This record gives sequence, C-alpha cells and structure tokens, in this order.
Amino acid sequence: MSSERAKQIQQMFARITRRYDLMNRVMTGGRDQAWRRRTAAQLGQAVDGLILDLATGTGDLAFAVRQLHPRARVVAMDFSAPILREGVRKAQARREGAIAWAVGDALALPFPDATFDGCTNAFLLRNAVDLMRCLREMRRVVKPGRPIVCMEITHPQTPIFKQLFTIYFYRLVPLIGGIITGDLQAYRYLPDSLTHFPPAERLKQMMETAGYRNVRYHLLGLGTMAIHVGEA
Repeated sequence: MSSERAKQIQQMFARITRRYDLMNRVMTGGRDQAWRRRTAAQLGQAVDGLILDLATGTGDLAFAVRQLHPRARVVAMDFSAPILREGVRKAQARREGAIAWAVGDALALPFPDATFDGCTNAFLLRNAVDLMRCLREMRRVVKPGRPIVCMEITHPQTPIFKQLFTIYFYRLVPLIGGIITGDLQAYRYLPDSLTHFPPAERLKQMMETAGYRNVRYHLLGLGTMAIHVGEA
C-alpha cells in the first residue's frame, strides 16, 4: 500500500499492538473468538492444504484455522510488522509450528496465481485502500473453486438496533478504545472506516463482480458482523 492513508493505518495498528487483543474482546463482548472459529469453519471439511490468512494481526484467525483443520498449513500475513511480531510470540508460546509469518500487502500479494487451497481474513476489507483490487488479489492467489472467507463488521439493518449500534460504535467505542489503549485517534478511525464501507449485500455483489462464484454470507452479532464466502 503506497498511499498516505495506508501508511497512517499501518502506523495506527503498530501503536495499538499491545492492547489489540484486549480491545477486540471488549468491543465484541468476548464474541470475536467464536466468530473467528465460525469463519475458519467456512473453509469446509478436511482441509489439508495451504491456507492464506490475510491481515492476520496477532494471529487469532490463523490459530482458529489450525485448531479446526489440524492438517492445514497456514501463511499468516499482515502489513504491520509490530502486530505480526505479537502473533509470532503467541505461536511460540503455543508451540505452533505449522504457521509461516510474513509481512505483505494485500493489494500486491507476493505469490503466484493459484497458490493456496483457501484464504481467510478478519477485519481486512474495511482497511483496504482499494477494495476491488484487494478482492481480485485474493481470488488470484487461490486455486479455482477453493473458498475465500471474509469476516467483517457490517451495517445492521434492523431500525431500532441500528440506532443503538450507531451510538455504541460511533460514540462509546472510541472512548473505550482511548481509555484501554491510550490512543483515542486510533479508535476514532474504527467507526469512520465503517461509514463508507458497503453493506453485506453490496459487498456480496462486489465479490461477484470481482469474479467470485457461489457467493453467500452469514450475519452474526445481531447483524453487526458478516462472514462472506466465495469461491475463486
């Protein structure tokens, strides 16, 4: 990512690395780990190939993939080196040796076409400077017919809950994040990143435009979280 916005996002994640996992638990009421397991499960049955986990952060989704699919090997990639180092530290503590860690850009993946047997990501798409390019890059490096699974915050559609979520996400989350991490600016960015992000149905259409097949999605967390699945 070469734009100024991308650099700012990269620096932001580096700043919040120390409290990143804690803040994820607080924001989601402790549900984010269960959602990651749901995401990993969408890879299908008996996965024994090579899986790419993009925007891996501290590695929680990569660990979920390995837990549910112990024969899989995972390449865990993030464009923030400091947050990736925390993932490496966690892997060492778990004695998890089937995950390879790499710094890389989701808009220019350093892999040949059709390298992977599947791809997962959590909280990547909102941060992509060019969403369509990101979608196409993931599809390019995955073998035809194999799954690409994306977990992302989405816009709840129920009118009353939508209002409550707006108050929580746009007012309380930045305040809580600022207290926990000491970085109010970083958690002001979080709700701003959702404002112009497409709703779940529109994201499904964008994936289809990018060439994905059999695209579907599941809503979780009272419609605040979506898991999209498509085939390369």
